[in-house]
Amino acid sequence: MALWAITGGSGFLGLHLARRLLADGHDVRTLDLEPLDPELVAAGVQGIVGDIRDAAAAERLSRGVDVLVHSAAALPIQGSDATIRSVNVDGTATVLAAATANVVRRVLFISSTAVYGVPRVHPIGEDAPLVPVGSYGRSKIEAEELCRQFGARGLEHVIIRPKTFIGAERLGVFEILFDWIREGRRIYTIGSGRNRYQLLAVEDLVDATVRAAERPVARNVFNVGAKEFATVREDLQALIDHAGSTSRVTPVPARPVQAILRALELLRVSPLAEWHYKTADKDSFVAIERAEAELDWSPRFSNAETLIAAYDWYEANRGGLTRGPGLTHRVPWNQRALGLVKRLS
Repeated sequence: MALWAITGGSGFLGLHLARRLLADGHDVRTLDLEPLDPELVAAGVQGIVGDIRDAAAAERLSRGVDVLVHSAAALPIQGSDATIRSVNVDGTATVLAAATANVVRRVLFISSTAVYGVPRVHPIGEDAPLVPVGSYGRSKIEAEELCRQFGARGLEHVIIRPKTFIGAERLGVFEILFDWIREGRRIYTIGSGRNRYQLLAVEDLVDATVRAAERPVARNVFNVGAKEFATVREDLQALIDHAGSTSRVTPVPARPVQAILRALELLRVSPLAEWHYKTADKDSFVAIERAEAELDWSPRFSNAETLIAAYDWYEANRGGLTRGPGLTHRVPWNQRALGLVKRLS
């Protein structure tokens, strides 16, 4: 078995990935600003508390490692543009340098489909132009370029571009949706809701990540997303029906809502970042045939099934949740500017 390292090991993806790796018999080491979950500590995971921009912490993480998964990142609504770039670009450079020095066999970089911006052609292939929207998209493009630069120096790497991934224990902005559905409030869509918006089950992302580490690959950039997904309205309705809620999907005109969200984003009280609200009323789905063919990977869960799994976990655990400032997907976020809208729904 191999020794795996994970940046962001206390985050949503890190937790699910560590569980899978332990079940497969691997050893796991993580680096995160937050202490490791007691569950993972008890299972033998070595948790390093530190910053990915700290060269000493990155070196300690990657020492003797076979595979390193770099998933730590500042979220789109987290902090200033400078902070997002510092974490997502400078932090990536630090991690890649440590991996190179320690001769890590393969690095898996968890990027984002935000690198495609607001494309006009679907499905989006891996060779589509990279047109960033907002500081988060720019930072991911810069981080991918760093991967290519280190690759030219001999670092074997794979870039994974996942759609928004959810599942059990995913909260963040989705907890706001779940909270409103549980209370039977109107669920607003930006635009008609008749656009197709692809999501991804975290279990499917974990499986693609493991396969990307184990298989020889002819190309090293892969989109991953659900294979089965309907319109935004249809997927939301499936969740509402499952929850037995009286909520109604209610469309609102896209342009005025996007203008309001832009203003709220500048005030740092918006629940959505620029890329999210600029794509919310448009089709957004990627081609996954490359991952299916080269990684022998196939997503198991549809959008609706993934939303339902996340909602059921929320419903079973909501009594013990404490709202946070939006720094991680594993805690409910303060609803902030949505509070007034919620009261009127």
